[in-house]
Amino acid sequence: MDGTGALSGMHGARVVVIGASSGVGRSFAHQAIAAGAQVVATARRADRLDELVAEAGAGHVVAADVSEPEDCQRIADQAVAVLGTVDLVFYAAGHAPLQHLAATTTDQWRAVMETNVIGVQRIIGGFVPHMAESGIVAVLSSEAAGRPRPGLGAYGTSKVALSESLRAWRLEHPEIRFSCVALGATQPTEFGDGFTPEVLVPVLESWFRHGLMQRDYMHTTDVAQLLVDVLGAALRVPGIGLEELVLRSPSPIVDDWA
Repeated sequence: MDGTGALSGMHGARVVVIGASSGVGRSFAHQAIAAGAQVVATARRADRLDELVAEAGAGHVVAADVSEPEDCQRIADQAVAVLGTVDLVFYAAGHAPLQHLAATTTDQWRAVMETNVIGVQRIIGGFVPHMAESGIVAVLSSEAAGRPRPGLGAYGTSKVALSESLRAWRLEHPEIRFSCVALGATQPTEFGDGFTPEVLVPVLESWFRHGLMQRDYMHTTDVAQLLVDVLGAALRVPGIGLEELVLRSPSPIVDDWA
């Protein structure tokens, strides 16, 4: 199904995508544009954003870093200047150091929390006054939340904190729908581009031993298309919240390390 399908409901929607330079965020922005949404795409890498809107044939870009408070406010200000009221904020930015907890540095902890937790709060705070009634803030989380993986302890901790913060936002702003979208492994992705082999190899062995690896991964494009369809449809049904979504490959667990 392409983004013009009846289920997408994205036509005319005013959408902001945070973390649109790669992975699910980039594909979501591209497919939302194809479905007729007005999209403001943000990320740190301006060249990737320019490539995205050139390929999609539409969209506006804001180059910014969610770990910087001033940039978070600038994202909101510039997006609202383009869109006015916002129907959907899709937060796909993320940071994941691969390091055992005993070796995780203060700087690594700070970086993962700034992007995965604190940046989310700044972005939501900037957009709350400009959200449409029953608008949606959807934030990507991970199946590692509540099911920790060796080497990703800091990342998993940040995602648990993220989930708890979204529960609080729901209580404080019931006029907005907050959705936590937990993803299993996807490909292609830049998620592990910074992982070093000396840490990755023993970590992968541990994941196999603990039954944390599946035989097949979800395709990034398929995940983004499904989310465009589901969230677009939800925009047309304001009386239903999508508080917790879990997207995971149905393939079996791999229990051998080859």
